[in-house]
Amino acid sequence: MQFHWFLPTRGDGHDAAPATTVTGTAGTALRRPATLRYLGDVARAAEQSGFTGVLTPVGAGCPDPWIVCSALAALTDRLEFLIALRPGFALPTLVAQQAATFQALSGNRLRINVVTGGDPVEQRAYGDFLDHDARYARTGEFLEVFRRSFEGQPFDFAGEHVQVEGAGLAAPAPLPPIYLGGASAPAEDVTARLVDTYLTWGEPPSQVGERVDRVREKAAAAGREVRFGIRLHVLSRDTAEEAWGVADRMLAGMSPEAVAATQARFARMDSVGQARMASLHGGAATGTARSLEVAPNLWAGIGLVREGAATALVGSHEQVAERIEEYAALGFDEFVLSGYPHLEEAWRVGEEVLPLLGARSLAA
Repeated sequence: MQFHWFLPTRGDGHDAAPATTVTGTAGTALRRPATLRYLGDVARAAEQSGFTGVLTPVGAGCPDPWIVCSALAALTDRLEFLIALRPGFALPTLVAQQAATFQALSGNRLRINVVTGGDPVEQRAYGDFLDHDARYARTGEFLEVFRRSFEGQPFDFAGEHVQVEGAGLAAPAPLPPIYLGGASAPAEDVTARLVDTYLTWGEPPSQVGERVDRVREKAAAAGREVRFGIRLHVLSRDTAEEAWGVADRMLAGMSPEAVAATQARFARMDSVGQARMASLHGGAATGTARSLEVAPNLWAGIGLVREGAATALVGSHEQVAERIEEYAALGFDEFVLSGYPHLEEAWRVGEEVLPLLGARSLAA
């Protein structure tokens, strides 16, 4: 089992906020600027707390993850960097060269998180006008060329979206593990053929369990095995009452304007995974935090103001560990966790939850 943390590269605070866009952001959520010093503090806290790596987001509203992680690699010793990238925004041969360079300079501490993209408006702002399924077709071609580049032998490739002649790195290099998330059939098909770890957002166990089984079957049909990871926020306290009290405070801090702006953005997106996340809360911010508990200790309230990963495990340290153990029983090998603020919560989860998981032989 591997446990990772998250880098809040847009800024940090005690309230939930979007990770990659300015839409729907409350001012109180970003009271801590994402300076190199602060992100270095978060990275070192994650490293010292026992996390394997940190996920770094990509999007129009946050800094470039390659540059951020290159700087943080020099400030850490063993922490790995799960860098998100958008295929199609750069040629796979160039990205392979960037990745090989990062590997060489960091001591092979790179992991790649492929984000195909789910917001057509944002995609077009970058110059990408492909529709949903075409983006995944391009992702498949991108990954074929990217993976082969590390073999160190010249090769040609002619696809609908990618074409190269005599491509490949000058010498063989360690291929970083490749992650991909997506709830659609095209995402699952690309994963089965070309991805090492399939990432999901934190849906209730009954929903994600079906997806794990389906992707495992598709990978087996392709003669491969795939690892599974899940992305969750964590709100863990000494008692469940204390944890839900913090969730109530966070919910009360979500302004109607921020919720409305965020939900309007979701409505224009063509991401299947985002639609599944939004269906958990329905855009409603009324009532107590418990009214948005969609499975035992699984709170959907984060998704009212945050894109992507939108659920949190809320409860006592023991309850949070129990829920993680249940996801592990479904086949999840990796957990990408986070909490607000990310600095203090890295210490809290590392000191209180990871040891409980270690006692269950799920963490080192």
